[in-house]
Amino acid sequence: MTQGKIGRMLATAALCSAGLLAGCATALTPAPTEPGAGPLPRVSFANSAVHELPSEAGRRYQVWVDLPDSYAASDKPLPVVFVTDPSWSFPMVRSIRNLTGRRGRNIEDFILVGLTHEPGLPPGESRARDYTPTDPRRTPGFDAADYDYKAYGEAETYRTYVETRVFPLIAANYRADMSRKTYIGHSYGGLFGAYVLLTRPAMFQNYILGSPSLWFDRHAIFRAEEASARAGVAPNAKVFMLSGSYEAVRPEPLYETKHDLVADMRRFEQVLAARAYPGLTIVSDVAEGEDHLTVYPDVVTRGLLRLLPGRGPYDGG
Repeated sequence: MTQGKIGRMLATAALCSAGLLAGCATALTPAPTEPGAGPLPRVSFANSAVHELPSEAGRRYQVWVDLPDSYAASDKPLPVVFVTDPSWSFPMVRSIRNLTGRRGRNIEDFILVGLTHEPGLPPGESRARDYTPTDPRRTPGFDAADYDYKAYGEAETYRTYVETRVFPLIAANYRADMSRKTYIGHSYGGLFGAYVLLTRPAMFQNYILGSPSLWFDRHAIFRAEEASARAGVAPNAKVFMLSGSYEAVRPEPLYETKHDLVADMRRFEQVLAARAYPGLTIVSDVAEGEDHLTVYPDVVTRGLLRLLPGRGPYDGG
């Protein structure tokens, strides 16, 4: 499945989910239940906030923040989880923290931070530009069918924005333990996480990468890994990756026909593990019966249970 198709499929969800945050202009307004009735009240998340935080280049990003209920009951600094594609991932990660987390018993409570697409751009355009490290159209023989957005290759600029603008905002306004940051990204967001791991590994202590698009630009991320190793960059982090079993290339229905995300994920794990970096722990897994879209909740749940375990003992409800 190409990123263009994925972006278009998720665009509707992005427009709806944005209204769930307190302070957002967009709201869920169901049809009146009776003739002549006005719109129902907006739906919003308690303990949430929206920060307008443009980049140095003037791109009008927002930063969404959600606090767990335990935040007000303690003076303890909390770890921070940063998610890309928050129009659909933010409500999901919040719900997993609040339900599966069991108030810190199964998953440690954390401050949730959503890194938005640039408002005014279709989500696919923003993520294609910001989450990809190279412009594949500069590579001879590129497949135009895979790349139908206007811009690619500005991951370095976006990484700098997160590091120099978003991190100081969170540190200054919230009781955040900035020495315990977790990144969650899916698809192109997973590719961006892999890029940060190789180029600024200390930005995050944990990386949860779902179905990372490591095939992008003829597997440019593996060339980046070789360059990183030559430069002496030694990742010191915990990495968990997960793809769906239907993301392998096979001739049967439901399977991918072009890009084998499972094989690429396993290769990335093997390459980094072979470097034997003392501070790096990297694990990958495959979720049976899941595809590129359905696997994401599993990515988040499994990743948080592994990398931000709660105080225990585990309670399955």
